[in-house]
Amino acid sequence: MKLDVVFTPLGLQPAEFQGRTVFVVDILRATTTMCAALYHGARAVIPVAETDEALRLAQTLDSADVILAGERQCLPIPGFPLGNSPREMTPEAVRGKTIILTTTNGTRAVLATQGAAAVYPMAAANLGAASQRAREVWEREGDLAILCAGREGRFALDDAYAAGRLAMAALGTARRRRGLNDSALASLDLVRRYGLRWERPLATSHSGRDLAAVDLKADILDAAREDAYPVLVQYHERRLTLAQEAA
Repeated sequence: MKLDVVFTPLGLQPAEFQGRTVFVVDILRATTTMCAALYHGARAVIPVAETDEALRLAQTLDSADVILAGERQCLPIPGFPLGNSPREMTPEAVRGKTIILTTTNGTRAVLATQGAAAVYPMAAANLGAASQRAREVWEREGDLAILCAGREGRFALDDAYAAGRLAMAALGTARRRRGLNDSALASLDLVRRYGLRWERPLATSHSGRDLAAVDLKADILDAAREDAYPVLVQYHERRLTLAQEAA
């Protein structure tokens, strides 16, 4: 039995996720935004690392159904129609669209899962769907990994707490400790410290304070709404879709 939490993609070994099921979390805000976009009818979300890459891909696809979205240092990218706020992913804005998304941390984390057997973004917004899949994988395979986007290559409280919530759901009522790495144990301890309400760890985190400083506290509150966008999202063939579409 093996359940690993990884606090940041920095330093990942190429084979670390080979053949494994990986859940990726960047709750403030990329994975929340991905869930919101697909819940509200986006056809797909394509994560890319850099702004220039997003612009080149949009030109290559050259379709009215393609829309650019993203942020750098919390703020929307100039010239992009959408930022990285789940509140922007309204049905009117995204239904039927393919969204090319680039963010400071979250899209890089998704791209770091090369070689994984299956990849699922998770957040509070889709905790129920993600938890169900995580339990299925844990009971069937006894092997699970949770990758936190972190904050510019460093530990992020908000993501680690979310990882703890998912690990707790995967383990169920069993009080297992064998097979959990130190980061998984620490994530579970964060859940014991903060309880089951999302607002405090999100608002207390450095990422949360950064968002509040640029008048985006509403995004923190949106990201704290458990099962607000109850979809299972899968990264498959370089794009994010609803999981049943990717199967």
